[in-house]
Amino acid sequence: MNDVLPSEIATWQFLEGTVRELVTSYGFQEMRVPIVEETRLFKRAIGELTDVVSKEMYSFEMGDEKLTLRPEATAGIARALISNGMLRGARHKLWCIGPMFRHEKPQKGRYRQFHQLDVEAVGFPGPDIDAEIIAMTARLWRLLGITRVKLQLNSLGTPEARRSYRELLVAYFRSHEARLDADSKRRLEGNPLRILDSKNPDMREIIDNAPVLTEHLDAESREHFDALCAALTGIGIEYHVNPRLVRGLDYYTRTVFEWTTDALGAQDAVCAGGRYDGLIAHLGGASTPAIGFAMGIERVVELLVQAQKTPPPRPPDVFIVVNGRRASAEALKIAERLRNELPHRRFEMNLGGGKIGAQFGRADKSGAALALVLGDDEIARGVAGVKPLRQEAGQSECPIPDLAARIEAAIQH
Repeated sequence: MNDVLPSEIATWQFLEGTVRELVTSYGFQEMRVPIVEETRLFKRAIGELTDVVSKEMYSFEMGDEKLTLRPEATAGIARALISNGMLRGARHKLWCIGPMFRHEKPQKGRYRQFHQLDVEAVGFPGPDIDAEIIAMTARLWRLLGITRVKLQLNSLGTPEARRSYRELLVAYFRSHEARLDADSKRRLEGNPLRILDSKNPDMREIIDNAPVLTEHLDAESREHFDALCAALTGIGIEYHVNPRLVRGLDYYTRTVFEWTTDALGAQDAVCAGGRYDGLIAHLGGASTPAIGFAMGIERVVELLVQAQKTPPPRPPDVFIVVNGRRASAEALKIAERLRNELPHRRFEMNLGGGKIGAQFGRADKSGAALALVLGDDEIARGVAGVKPLRQEAGQSECPIPDLAARIEAAIQH
């Protein structure tokens, strides 16, 4: 787990602000779900045999309750829709952002407490919503100025089609069982599709020769996938069909996608998701189609840093230099009045005393455009010194009641 320091926060705020404006412009509404849920929710939603549930969840007991820090947000949103009676044929476009928790090996852009943007569209059965969500993610990269990403796309078909494919896959891997690594042998018993997602280079040849899921799709899923591909082509979004893309969670059906990058080492996925048409019914709600994705905030922040797209922190507009006991008592009143009169401006006041030279050093270091000088002599005469810090100009005086207008004129000039 890691700290986000003040020197880094501007990049986070830039990303979060861009995301908020974008998803809102597409008609998505924010919601917030608990960080802690009942453990059984994730076991049912994600699948007990997945790596997330079997190896990575932070779970604990409080009395007779078994609880888990959320490893992802989709299950919690589905639970919230059911428990709050929000279904009944309704359609929802939802998003949330916040911390998730998985006990996995920390790597570049991946921590055990990490943050995700989660976007869900619930109640939409057709490929048009799949295309819109992918188009929205493509627009996000353009807005952020990130270019080192590629879209991978696949269809997992219906659960029925996948069961038939699973039998073929198990038979194939059993015929090569002696060459499987330990992880693949474990997955063979519970979730053989995850073998296709193995990063072990020694498994590459076996996986490359395995049966291909897209060749065993049901007709309806094939039609859905073809329509999605045509829509993406029509709006100029480049994609690569990857028949080995299966995602790590059991609830996915039909469309799955990943945006990947070559800039973060082994952790190449920065945004991924897909359809989960059976999840809500599986959790006890009405049968409801849905699609969503999650984007790793830390990973995208790292991409912004690498692309030098990090915005500089906004400096104060005015730094207030204070000199003298009476001035110290009056400066806070003057600063608060200026904040009321100029709410769009930023004021930073010297606190804790210090010699005038040291205070001007802090003013310069702050990046402020102006310094206001409030000393006992100025207060006695009802004026303040005004000194531009970013241009060659001397200090002048201004009556204290006229400071707001003087500051605004000086900064705009």
